[in-house]
Amino acid sequence: MSLRSLLGGIANEAPPVPYISRWRSGLMSVGIGTSRGARGRAEQLSMYSEIGTLHGVVSKLASMTSRVEWKLWQKAPSGLAEDRTEITRHAALMVWSQPNAFMPGQEFREIGQQHLDLAGEAWWVLVRSRLTGGTPIEMWPVRPDRMSAVESNAEFIAGYIYTAPDGEKVPLRREDVIMVRTPAPLDIYRGESPIPSLSTDLNQDQMQGQWAANFFRNSASPGGIVEVPTKLTDTEFDEMVERWEQQHKGIANAGRVAVLENAKFVPLTYTQKDMQFVETRGWTKQSILDAYGFPKFGLGDVDDVNRATATASLALMAETLTVPRLDRLKAAVNFDLLPQFYPGLAASKIPVEFDYESPVPPDQESDNATMTTKTTAWKTLVDAGADPDEAADFVGIPRLKMAPKPEPKIVTVPAGGVPGEPGADDA
Repeated sequence: MSLRSLLGGIANEAPPVPYISRWRSGLMSVGIGTSRGARGRAEQLSMYSEIGTLHGVVSKLASMTSRVEWKLWQKAPSGLAEDRTEITRHAALMVWSQPNAFMPGQEFREIGQQHLDLAGEAWWVLVRSRLTGGTPIEMWPVRPDRMSAVESNAEFIAGYIYTAPDGEKVPLRREDVIMVRTPAPLDIYRGESPIPSLSTDLNQDQMQGQWAANFFRNSASPGGIVEVPTKLTDTEFDEMVERWEQQHKGIANAGRVAVLENAKFVPLTYTQKDMQFVETRGWTKQSILDAYGFPKFGLGDVDDVNRATATASLALMAETLTVPRLDRLKAAVNFDLLPQFYPGLAASKIPVEFDYESPVPPDQESDNATMTTKTTAWKTLVDAGADPDEAADFVGIPRLKMAPKPEPKIVTVPAGGVPGEPGADDA
């Protein structure tokens, strides 16, 4: 019996303290986060297509996370993972393997991981079957910027609202929505990605890109001022500007000699610092890598990488980047999705659980060294008189059987020696 059942009326579903202003209870959240400097979630998602380094980092993280194999296991009475039994047929396994008719499980999880790393949230909307008592038969990913919680001090979350592209508000029941998130420190109802912390850097990168584009669009040449001795009419001014652009605007016209009638071109002087501004566009790369904890090696920067460091880097990326993301998905699928197939059972009482195959590559050198140490310890115990099987169990290696030493062959030499050999008697 759970503690909640024992306490009876003392325990309830309402939060112990109000998380929102009482006048807002029952209203949907604005859905843009409360963190200082936070971008709107739609804008955060759009950064994926606008910032090259961000695209590289997020796409690599989503790919690494989505490619991992998942299995459904029957829990063991011992509670040990190695004692579990794999389940190959189950309704939940079918939904997780192919959430809907239009996308396989890998693509579904890749979309969700993109949303998580860009907006700090991934949202799944469930579709239920009337023939099976309302159990889920499909899951659909939806954009984080279109989802809002109906906040409540009585129920914490009373439901959700999906805002369609045409502005329609679609109410959703709380049990029909699963939210996976990276918690936002200033908003318990929302998630947060690293992008708000990069706001200044990303704005600077975009402005540098626009400045560089304009610089090269203008033939990569400094601008200047055309001086005329008399005032021009509107018609004369328009004609002069049109001719100048036809003759000198664009990369193809770079270096052409200017011929001006009754006018003088005075170039503006650019300092070396101004000219080098175009080259500074890559300064945000390291900031993005730092915010996501992503190594340069993961983007193909292998200047200082050899085989040993490459192997170590792959293991480090799996341990520090992929595994935490997989653990977040594992918690969601075991504590939010699986209970949908076992009505009335708490998540801790469900007899099955999802788990993923570890993406961390084996450390062959370390494994070999460990096995050598254990084998040496086993031999020492056996030489000291210990039972070989007990010694193997003690040091933690498979039971080994020592091959018996072969009996020495006894060769009988006939009297007079071996025929044909020197010194042998002739028959």
